[in-house]
Amino acid sequence: MKKLTVMAASAVFAISLSGCKLDELKSNSLASDALGDAVSAMTVTEAEVIDSARLSAAEMDKKVKVAPANSKYQQRLSRLVSKHQTVQGVTFNFKVYENEELNAFAMPDGTVRIYSGLMDKMNDQELLSVIGHEIGHVILKHSFNQYKSTLLTSAARKGLSASGGKIGEYARSEAGELAETFVGAHFSQEDELAADTFGVKFMKQNGYNANAMVSAFQKLQRYSGEGGGFFSSHPSTSERIEKIKAQL
Repeated sequence: MKKLTVMAASAVFAISLSGCKLDELKSNSLASDALGDAVSAMTVTEAEVIDSARLSAAEMDKKVKVAPANSKYQQRLSRLVSKHQTVQGVTFNFKVYENEELNAFAMPDGTVRIYSGLMDKMNDQELLSVIGHEIGHVILKHSFNQYKSTLLTSAARKGLSASGGKIGEYARSEAGELAETFVGAHFSQEDELAADTFGVKFMKQNGYNANAMVSAFQKLQRYSGEGGGFFSSHPSTSERIEKIKAQL
């Protein structure tokens, strides 16, 4: 559930079929297979992934305007997440990006960033449902798996060997590029629905208004349209609203 004006990790070998020759298709297919084999051959430790994600978050924070601690945005967010600094053993850090996009993202090290544009549209309960959803991506390892995939694919494209040590060194040196690619990518339909379910449980377990998740999606649908903005993904916003209602 992330959308930035950056390159998407999933578009590694986009092929235009119009006027494309058979040998060109085969060549691209072989290149894609080779990349897949290279990625499969690589190894990286969980600690290296988490360390790289932490560095990537720091690089992102340098490139955008982070709301200061005394701003109305950060003070509001800090109040809302005061009892959610640690969830299921994971320590989270929450900051606001002063940006009009209806957006938010979470990284595997526990970094959660909420955009001020999203905060402007949401009441507190709705915002908490979004936060619960993002926490879900971390707890359910969606963010970890996607970041790891981003890291290994990027390393394979640069021709790195399967050595874990070299991958870790690369992860540290390319933290900024990896951050952009990760944030520009999208989760799978299965992951999004699982995070939605986690968000509903998060709201119920903490005594919040779980129905706020429905109204949050409805607002996002109203301001972004089907498949646009913060929840730019599949399944459609309408389908996700219906599934959340069923859970409630």
